[in-house]
Amino acid sequence: MALMDILSQYASRPTSTETDFDEVAPQLPPGVLGDGISHAFRSDKTPAFGDMVSQLFGGSNPSQRAGLLNQLVAGVGPALLGKLGALFANRSVDTSAPISEAEAERVTSTQVRDIAEQAEKANPGVLDQIGNFYAKHPEVVKVLGGAALAIALARIANRSAR
Repeated sequence: MALMDILSQYASRPTSTETDFDEVAPQLPPGVLGDGISHAFRSDKTPAFGDMVSQLFGGSNPSQRAGLLNQLVAGVGPALLGKLGALFANRSVDTSAPISEAEAERVTSTQVRDIAEQAEKANPGVLDQIGNFYAKHPEVVKVLGGAALAIALARIANRSAR
């Protein structure tokens, strides 16, 4: 099925299948897909941002987990690390250094939810940063479930219709 045929379904009746997402996501520029993902983060029809980020973290590989944490820190600055206290107590003095895969592996999904909630409060634009990060890893986005995928695809369809 052609890209616009699939997307047109979501503009009028947002329902999703992973198959549609798998077919559409690789055809989209990352910025467009990222906008759709961040729109799902903001929707009142999906879980809270912290919960969704926790799900993404759980479905990510070690490199993506470190990347996610680095995106959250980049969204609010290294001061966030100070608030995380014990999570990074053994970290070197240079808090501007990226969080490593080994450090990310010591963080739980529950802790990531709390970090994401703090990051969202400090900088609501972090939703866009995380959306753009996961636009490069669409295979992970599917862990968010059908409602989030439908909202993302509907946003993309509505943008494409303009």
